[in-house]
Amino acid sequence: MIRRHLEAPLRELARSYPVVVVTGPRQSGKTTLCREAFPELPYRNLEPLDQRTMAREDPRGFFAELMEGPGGAVIDEIQNVPELTSYLQVLVDEEPERRPFVLTGSHQLGLTSAVSQSLAGRAAMLHLLPPSLGELRGFGELPETPWPLLWRGAYPRIFEEGVPAGRWLVDYFEAFVLRDVRSITNVGDLRAFTRFVELCAAHTGCELNLSRLGGDAGVSHHTAKSWISILEASFLIQLVPAWHGNLRKHLVKRPKLHFLDTGLACHLLRIREPQQLERHPLRGAIFESWVAAELLKARLHRALPSDLFHLRAKSGLELDLLLDQGARIDLFEAKSGATVVPDHSAALRRVGSLLAEEERAPELGMHLVYGGSEPTTFRKVKITPWNQLDALAESL
Repeated sequence: MIRRHLEAPLRELARSYPVVVVTGPRQSGKTTLCREAFPELPYRNLEPLDQRTMAREDPRGFFAELMEGPGGAVIDEIQNVPELTSYLQVLVDEEPERRPFVLTGSHQLGLTSAVSQSLAGRAAMLHLLPPSLGELRGFGELPETPWPLLWRGAYPRIFEEGVPAGRWLVDYFEAFVLRDVRSITNVGDLRAFTRFVELCAAHTGCELNLSRLGGDAGVSHHTAKSWISILEASFLIQLVPAWHGNLRKHLVKRPKLHFLDTGLACHLLRIREPQQLERHPLRGAIFESWVAAELLKARLHRALPSDLFHLRAKSGLELDLLLDQGARIDLFEAKSGATVVPDHSAALRRVGSLLAEEERAPELGMHLVYGGSEPTTFRKVKITPWNQLDALAESL
């Protein structure tokens, strides 16, 4: 078992809020985290049908049983009975000094709406993704190159139980993703939906083009938009928005699509071994998505806003990622090769020069993350090996 970086913010927020909601993809470790952080609280799981039925048909009795002790509880998979949040609102308002309620949920559709309507001002929202690079170190030494790690992905059960990654990801996609799709929306053609998800994997690291994705999958633009929302709400992808800073007159506004777990992306792309990934034409895009996911994890697992963007100007100038914290902006390029050449930092230096010319120039950091092993600095660009990305991300 590994320590998750979100544990400290979770404990801290539970001292200030009567309800804390932890969302994230299935099998990312939410239950383990919450039960480890609050072992003294009673636990209920709303995934089994009998528990779900009891909570839905007799919510007052459900909470009465939990409140026999000091109050508070860990309630798992709350999205299965979102109407419980209305009853929870009354409880926390009547007895705000009781122990906290810690809720977990595996997808945001419906859950976010229920929390915002019933528990506004009473609940803190946190997000737990599969372990970051720094957290994965708890399972043992990292490989010598990034490809075994990116191919395997980061879902903890693959590491804890030694299950072959390819086999586990097949089961994960079929048993969890397709089941959740049936529960949150009426997808009439699961075969078309699966094809759509595979096409999304083929476009990881690219700007989102709904018309193209929908056309290639044989569905309408409206359906493609709905399905993207499902993937985002289920934490399978992240849409990194385009940056609209002081250069907005010159910028393209489409978001970039990134898979949050590169192992799942590799499975959907039928990449069956790390050596195949190392030679694959989408190697660079998958590496960029991994860097984006690591930066996002470093933010969310410290209870910080994402603040991640990408940049593309109409002139052709592009930047993979940009972390905008107001007074400070960090620029990132991701290069999958083990060798760095001067051209790799050209976009970083160009964007850095443009930002330095602004009237209120921010503090600036320029970073190149690559597939090699030696850190260095070149013309104010900090060059970071892939296996040191966690230290960089957590320092920002």
